[in-house]
Amino acid sequence: MPQHPLRENPSHLHLAVALDGAGWHPAAWREHDARPDELFTARYWADLVAEAERGLLDFVTFEDSLSLQSAHPFEPDERTDQVRGRLDAVLTAARVAPLTHRIGLVPTAVVTHTEPFHLSKAIATLDHVSNGRAGIRVKVSGRADEAAHFGRRQAPRLGAEDFDSASGQAVLQELFGEAEEYVEVLRRLWDSWEDDAEIRDVATGRFIDRAKLHYIDFEGSRFSVRGPSITPRPPQGQPVVAALAHRDEPYRLIGRSADLGFVTPRDTGHARQIVSEIREAQAAAGRADETVHVFGDLVVFLDEDPGAAAECKARLDRKAGATHTSDAGVFTGTPAELADLLQEWQQAGLSGFRLRPGALPYDLEQITRGLVPELQRRGIFRASYEASTLRGLLGLPRPANRYAAAAAAALV
Repeated sequence: MPQHPLRENPSHLHLAVALDGAGWHPAAWREHDARPDELFTARYWADLVAEAERGLLDFVTFEDSLSLQSAHPFEPDERTDQVRGRLDAVLTAARVAPLTHRIGLVPTAVVTHTEPFHLSKAIATLDHVSNGRAGIRVKVSGRADEAAHFGRRQAPRLGAEDFDSASGQAVLQELFGEAEEYVEVLRRLWDSWEDDAEIRDVATGRFIDRAKLHYIDFEGSRFSVRGPSITPRPPQGQPVVAALAHRDEPYRLIGRSADLGFVTPRDTGHARQIVSEIREAQAAAGRADETVHVFGDLVVFLDEDPGAAAECKARLDRKAGATHTSDAGVFTGTPAELADLLQEWQQAGLSGFRLRPGALPYDLEQITRGLVPELQRRGIFRASYEASTLRGLLGLPRPANRYAAAAAAALV
């Protein structure tokens, strides 16, 4: 059975990286050390994750979507000078899992157009093949072009300016309400096998104890799922559930349903405000005693030489023909300067950070070989891996099985 998490040092930071293509800058694939001809190979992703693991990072995330990348957040474009196309994030994580040992693997899945039963067994499988290092970042989609791939539902064409309107609010409430219900189905399916349901007794011919497989009989406003899963309970019991949030509705999703939230603060005050909103949602959902991590997202361009990172970004901006901006803050500077910022934002209540390397592999190596040693010198980052599961690395307990607990209570 996986080990229990160690007691966390509150001064220590958690650190993750978000992997996407050749890096988060749209011109990164044109850098001299980029590997654009390998973006759709397993070796490319295995090499990046191995570097992240050498840096003792908590986990990596893999981006994914149901449409080609676009310079516009809510509709496709016709550009041919930027990376387009992705491998499936869950399958990529599963391919990388046997090649790594301690680092967590958190692929992205768009839950708006997929079924929770399918995703539950995919992530349970990832947890089994990684020996307890799986997570899932749930992502919603309100894009009309993505809905058109499936033909099962209509999606209005909305821009960022529309989300504060009554119709936009209704769309957001539906998308994130569905995502909350989706996560509940995932969690129930992961619990539908008790930990000791598999007997594997050759002498008696009994492989499983059928009484320890449970129908979840979930009936919600969006899903009706009987269960049980076809995959035994994951090693972590519950793989880590994460979500990215920029505003109230996803903040509530994090507080009510997730183990981990990625947020995009503008400054320390904004970070404090976001954390407060998530904690309020957590308390309202009766989860005040649970650990819900809040990580700050940053796009980073790093170099030991002062000014070199800004020069790199400016060069990439010229190649792209536009100044790169992002939903998250964009940082250019030295690893020591970034360490200062992370410590400042940590005081606002963030427990960790998910860094988005501007260009790969350079900025990833600046994180693992520059930032990590700097944080270690300051005594706020681990010197070695101290747990074998992702929940363990994050200081999260292994949850009890809800159906086993209910069965035990019924016998009392």
